[in-house]
Amino acid sequence: MEQGDLHRRMNRMSSIVGTLLVDGFHFLALFAIGGAIVWSAVHAFWGMTLKGTAGIDDILLLFIYLELGAMVGIYFKTNHMPVRFLIYVAMTALTRLLIGDVSSHQPREHEILVISGAILLLSLATLVIRYGSARYPSQSASTSP
Repeated sequence: MEQGDLHRRMNRMSSIVGTLLVDGFHFLALFAIGGAIVWSAVHAFWGMTLKGTAGIDDILLLFIYLELGAMVGIYFKTNHMPVRFLIYVAMTALTRLLIGDVSSHQPREHEILVISGAILLLSLATLVIRYGSARYPSQSASTSP
């Protein structure tokens, strides 16, 4: 057996093993994150049931868990991180913060404006991302059926 041939075979074998280990870690991490999201959502829902009521901030928290779960599911299927889902989570979290601040204490006007401005900026970022995706599709999106 030639030394170059042995080197190529070892290279190919190490690449296969490396890919297998990375994919295994990838799936394990996704299952752990998904499990943590489900556990947290069930815990929050159970707390609402014991409390007997669900406020708007509780419902928005469940929406955050829903978006995170959908994001993990999409990432699991496509190996692509949907950035828009992260923006949706941030918008929902800021909305929850705004509602919580207004209902629990009287925030200053600039606090409301800053949070509302952040939500507006995130909304504009979503529009820019959607426009960019439609106008300039990625190579993988244009080659898929």
